[in-house]
Formats: sequence, C-alpha cells, structure tokens
Amino acid sequence: MRRTYLVTGGAGFIGSHLVEALLGQGHQVVAFDNLSTGRLRNLDHLGHDPGLRFVQGSVLDELAVDELMHACDSVIHLAAAVGVKLIVDEPLRSFTTNIRGSEIVIESAFRHRRPILLASTSEIYGKNSDVPLRETDDRILGPTTTARWAYSTAKAVDEILAYAYHRERGLPTTVVRLFNTVGPRQSPAYGMVVPRLARQAVAGAPLTVYGDGTQSRCFCHVSDVVDALLGLLDNPDAVGGVFNVGSTEEVTIYALAERIVQRAGSSSPIRLVPYDHAYPFGFEDMKRRLPSIDRIRNLTGWHPTRTLDDILAETIAEAAAERAASVAGTI
Repeated sequence: MRRTYLVTGGAGFIGSHLVEALLGQGHQVVAFDNLSTGRLRNLDHLGHDPGLRFVQGSVLDELAVDELMHACDSVIHLAAAVGVKLIVDEPLRSFTTNIRGSEIVIESAFRHRRPILLASTSEIYGKNSDVPLRETDDRILGPTTTARWAYSTAKAVDEILAYAYHRERGLPTTVVRLFNTVGPRQSPAYGMVVPRLARQAVAGAPLTVYGDGTQSRCFCHVSDVVDALLGLLDNPDAVGGVFNVGSTEEVTIYALAERIVQRAGSSSPIRLVPYDHAYPFGFEDMKRRLPSIDRIRNLTGWHPTRTLDDILAETIAEAAAERAASVAGTI
C-alpha cells in the first residue's frame, strides 16, 4: 500500500538513503531537514521524483512539525545532533536538539496518531564493555560534566519518551539503536572515522588515529541499515520494541587505518594522536562497541550483507573521486 512518510533529517547521510529507498518502493516522502549537517546535494539525484517533497526547517519548530505530521501516515525520526566532534564541540545545542526535538516530534505523532520509528544510538550503552551488547544490558556512564555522557543521556530520554507514549497512551513506537553506520554521502566533518581516514589516505596525508588505536568498532553499510529500518517500519510485531542495528565484524581503529592504507595503495603513515590533543578536557572513549543483533534477526531475518572490505573499497573510491574533482576544479 502506498503511504506518505515524514523523514526528519531526510537530507542527512542515513536519511537521504532511506528517502531514496522509500521512493523506490513507490511511497511518497516528505524530507524535513534544517541542513545544519544534512546537505541538499544528498537529494539532488531525487529532485525530479514526484513522490518527494523537501521542506527546510527544524524539529524545534512545533507548528512546522505538526503541519507535516498531519499530512503523513508515519514518521521516521532521524534528525539529531550526531558525530563525536559535534557533540563535544557544541554540547548545549546537541542536548537541546536531541531532547526537545524528539519531544516535539513524539508529541505531534501522538496528537495525529501516527506510528513513529525513532533512531537512537549505541551511545546508550555508555562504557558497558560486556559485549556483545544486548538491548536489555545496563547503561554505564561517566560524570555529567563529560559531553559524551550528556549525549547518551539525551538519547536515553528520547527512548524513555517513546516507551512512555507507547505504554501509557498507545502510540505505536519502535526504537532502533544504530551502531557505527558508514557509506556514500557520509561527511568526515563531524568525527566520522572511516571517511576521514579514507580522505587522508588518498591525499597522502598521515592517518590520524586517536588514543592508542586499540579501541574497536563495527561498521555497518548504510544500505544494510536502511534495509533494517524498512523491515521494522510499520511492522506490528516491532511496536513497543527496541532493536540494535549494526555489524558484528569487529576491527581495532589502528587495524582499520592499516587496511585503508593498503587498499588505497597509499604511502601515508599512521600517526597516533592523544585524546587530549584531539578533544577538549574530559573526553572519554569506549574500548569496544559490538552489538548483538539476535533480536532483529529473529523478528525480520535481517543481517548485514556488506563486509568491511566492501565498505572500505567504496569509501576509498568515493574519496578518490572527490579529490580528483577537487583538483580538477569541478567541486
């Protein structure tokens, strides 16, 4: 059945891929974005699709959100302050956007009785190192003075709001906790490690790895993440639930840098940068971040299909094309 979806953050990295997939299924989409981190060029290739409507605006604008919510059948709430660098550099803006913005979107969804799929984050788990992380695992956080834990707390409040509206008021809500997502259109500007290292490698610049490089992560291709979201969207068995979405292929950041150098055919050195040189005082990192995806796999059959090598090949090719275009003066 053809539906109309409101995608907040629809011009962002993940949002633009989701918009593209929904249009490909024949749905209509309203992409709502304030373009603070999203980019219109992420939607350029969709500009002539009659099913797409782009609206520039903020999720903090209650009237705009309410008007768009009324015109749609369901909402996918992706709009948020994202990226370690942005969260650390602008903690007040990040906190306000993530809490107040989600409150406005969830309240509006309730008023109009629209099902909502809420994007949360693996940051919810904080410093919990009991991997693989399951949806029922404890949150272990540091002091409130550390911006990273404020971000984790803000996203936890978002989840709590969604659960409360579902349990107390019957709003159909589904929460997804996204682990590290990578792929085309991801900007390196906000601390995203894979596109940053790929661009350094193709430029012949040193690859900067923060800390000692032994911290490990799992990177999931954005197309796999979108497939996971589509499998949960409007799925009655997902309502009221929370689901990890991510890859289970773990790699240390130093080994990641080595693989990027090798695959790019680069002679770039790898340079370790102490955390206190890269971030303001009080920054904390996690040693491991590995999800259990049993819950979503058991419900929908979803699992990632792209390997890390697939991801790196694509990201390096995109970085090389971007550099070539820059040198030629076409961007």
